[in-house]
Amino acid sequence: MDKFSGEQHGGTQLRARRPLAPTPPDEDAAAHAYRIADDVPWNSAGVREIGFDVPQRYNASDVLFRNLDAGRGSRLAVTGPAGPWSYAQLCADAARWGNGLLSLGLTRGDRVLLLLDDTPVYPAAFFGAVRAGLVPLMINPLTPPDLLRFYLDDSGARVAVAEADFRERFDAAAAAGSRPTTLIIVNGEAELGGGLDVRRAAPWLSSFADRLPAADTHRDEMAFWMYSSGSTGQPKGIVHLQHDMPYTHASYGRHVLKLAPDDICFSVPKVFFSYGFGNSITFPFSVGAASLLLPGRPSPAAVFDAITRYRPTVFFGLPTLYTMLTNAAEVAQADFSSIRLAVSAAEVLSSEVFRAWQQMTGLDIVECLGSTELLNVYLSNSPERKKLGSAGVRVPGYEMLLKDQDGNEVEDGREGVLWVRGHSATPLYWNSPGKTARTVREAGWICTGDRFVRDADGFHFFRGRADDLVKISGQWVHPVEVQICLAEHPMVRECAVLALELPDRRMTLKAFVVMNQKAFNPKDATRMLQTYVKRRLLPYKYPRIVQFLRELPKTGTGKIDRQALLEAGAAAVTGLSSDRREASVVPSQLPVTPAGEEPHELAASTTPALARD
Repeated sequence: MDKFSGEQHGGTQLRARRPLAPTPPDEDAAAHAYRIADDVPWNSAGVREIGFDVPQRYNASDVLFRNLDAGRGSRLAVTGPAGPWSYAQLCADAARWGNGLLSLGLTRGDRVLLLLDDTPVYPAAFFGAVRAGLVPLMINPLTPPDLLRFYLDDSGARVAVAEADFRERFDAAAAAGSRPTTLIIVNGEAELGGGLDVRRAAPWLSSFADRLPAADTHRDEMAFWMYSSGSTGQPKGIVHLQHDMPYTHASYGRHVLKLAPDDICFSVPKVFFSYGFGNSITFPFSVGAASLLLPGRPSPAAVFDAITRYRPTVFFGLPTLYTMLTNAAEVAQADFSSIRLAVSAAEVLSSEVFRAWQQMTGLDIVECLGSTELLNVYLSNSPERKKLGSAGVRVPGYEMLLKDQDGNEVEDGREGVLWVRGHSATPLYWNSPGKTARTVREAGWICTGDRFVRDADGFHFFRGRADDLVKISGQWVHPVEVQICLAEHPMVRECAVLALELPDRRMTLKAFVVMNQKAFNPKDATRMLQTYVKRRLLPYKYPRIVQFLRELPKTGTGKIDRQALLEAGAAAVTGLSSDRREASVVPSQLPVTPAGEEPHELAASTTPALARD
């Protein structure tokens, strides 16, 4: 029977609900107490394929600090509105953060909550905490007070680091009974007191040494957490270990991105998001390249200005961002000449947006798929090898299987659920033993729940989630299949298709659509889109309800907020009669005039639902 830890871990009880790793004969019990069982074998096929190895005693701050050993101290590490930072400056500041956090009485394994925007403070505080043997939690900067309270309670974080603009959220959380022991405020002034021990970072840090030896952590020890978006329930803490960051570099970074020290990476997705974390932190710092960090809301004007001013060479976005940029008025004056590679993950990238970007920049968008559980990308196209509409081929370092419902491996051309294994995989969800058991399987395999078809060339094509089948008119339908179809229509800018329950308990499909043109007739557009789906797919798969919106709601990671749409959609369908079969167009606030043009078809080219939580 497995032994689960109930020991004290860094001053708070370790409730990971995972077996402790067996104690090796050459390791003392005190050092072993911090290890988490990682079931991925160190001689697995993926590890051998990329020749990955780190010593047993390893601290992930090496990703940053090894640049000093490599003589890169004077090289640019971070640039952006906060100014240029060299590797020497960033390492010195990280050391001050580590020393400062330890001065607060924190001990190895204690959690530190980071509620930060993308500025040089983020990598400094993150690596400082890791180097000190602490465990930073990267939290969405849009987190409201009630969710902040959950993060504080779930993690047991005693210290938080936050932007000055976010100060009041901690007051609200404290009023509800949840508070850190100490709150450190960065990038501005904020009111002190209010029942919290509040420190202003700049004067506080100045008293600490700019040198700090790395904690003697094990490669299988906790390094940091990221929380899932909570789109399917309460957010879950996804634990990552010390060796996970260098593994993503040795796999995706080295074999697909192929960064060089002269590269400047610009990730519009924020650092707290696993996709943005790799783009802005792991991959550039692993080779001595630079990261462009842009705080605030990434409006088209702000993104275009940053590209022109700081001249990034590698650009990371999301389909929603590429859609926004290609339709922005400012695009006519944009200068993309510095960019050599454009990457996209998450949601559907339409063929129209792909081609519009290609016309604007001369570059193809390289699409990929990853997850927070695996920390970054495990399926990807590349500039040299790609197929439109595909999530890509297996990234070196990751093993993959497609399995049917009975757990049998399926052949090329047949649909199956994707299973992935690699040494960047999470060993557990914090305080969620049930979710851990469902997702983290024997020998470290991750059951993603994503359905794919793999072609004879190894390219994977997304077919939806294993759990999103819905029966419409007695026939099984995958809403994502309908969404992919609608996204290919030339008049659709972006869309989402969800299953909703009618008052009589029947299920129906509802499409939420943003059109390219602002002036159109909703009734005519509904019939046009329904007919398009009927002709492209089987007739029964068309969406019975269509709602036109000015834009789709988005989560903090830039993905479509399906929970918000579900809540809005459920409220809208309650007034439908039980026998109504024709489309119901929910009135939009858009100007309505006849569209004046006939629908026409466009070749399929989308890559859906990437970078899942």
